[in-house]
Amino acid sequence: MNILIIQEFIKISKHLPIIDVRTPAEFSDGHITGAINIPIFSSEERAIVGTKYKRESRDTAIAKALEYIAEKTDHYLDELQRLVPSQEICIYCWRGGMRSEGMGHLFQTAGKKVYRLVGGYKAYRNYVLDSFNTEYMLIVIGGMTGSGKTEILEEIGKTNEQMLDLEGIANHKGSAFGALGQADQPTTQQFENDLAAQLNIFDPERNIWLEDESRMIGRVKIPDDLFVQIRNTTVIKIEVSKENRINRLIKDYAKFNKTDLINSINNISRRLGGLNTKLAIVAIEAEDYYKATDIILDYYDKAYTYGLEKRKDQTIIPIKLKEDNPQKTANKLIELIE
Repeated sequence: MNILIIQEFIKISKHLPIIDVRTPAEFSDGHITGAINIPIFSSEERAIVGTKYKRESRDTAIAKALEYIAEKTDHYLDELQRLVPSQEICIYCWRGGMRSEGMGHLFQTAGKKVYRLVGGYKAYRNYVLDSFNTEYMLIVIGGMTGSGKTEILEEIGKTNEQMLDLEGIANHKGSAFGALGQADQPTTQQFENDLAAQLNIFDPERNIWLEDESRMIGRVKIPDDLFVQIRNTTVIKIEVSKENRINRLIKDYAKFNKTDLINSINNISRRLGGLNTKLAIVAIEAEDYYKATDIILDYYDKAYTYGLEKRKDQTIIPIKLKEDNPQKTANKLIELIE
């Protein structure tokens, strides 16, 4: 079996399937981006083996583990054949110990060439967290809610520029309404893994464009080291009229169920204030989305202005837009930076 340290594993796994043999619960908490879960034990089985190890002995724990493995050998191989057509595979467990070693040997008997990660998922997590210490050349697109930042960023991503979609990785648009129409958010751990995987693709010597965000995107948190860089870099502040911002937000959010919109308003009721919350809900119920959006934007505009004032030692470049043309704006911003 080929035993690799994390740097070698990351390099070779870009071109090969990765198999995570930990329990489904461990996999759900966080896994190497793109990995396939073929668990050697269920969560319950692993708990039983662990209990035997602590309360009885290592030998009885191993005996119980081998019993489970013997019962499921055909299942492992069937899953391997179903999920992994490649003849070369990467494999890991929590610490690179018995689980990945045992499954690695089994998969070798099925004709696979196996690369096993030294230190397992724990080594990978250290690699992920260390990656956020890298000094990146970040360019942040800012602007008040409804300015069209996401659309501009998407257009930049269609060019040769490097674009980091934090909201896409987080499955959340970043506001109290940000979960509407989105898939379930990953855990913060998985968000970090997916974020590091994307940054690993980029050339750190070239510009990376991203949207200005709060520290929290929904319930996931931007890693501290990366967030500090975001807060201390150049910001291109998109400025459009409030009317245009309201119309954009109506187009994006009025399509959602009224109950979901009202629930989102209630989530920020303490910040909106009792009267504004009531007025916004009444407007939603009456389908007066313009009025509701106008009320809510007062809160978001104050919050954004406050966040901008907290930035230090970086350039804020205001760009006033008279037309809503994300592609044209994206090209203008790229030319500006060049």
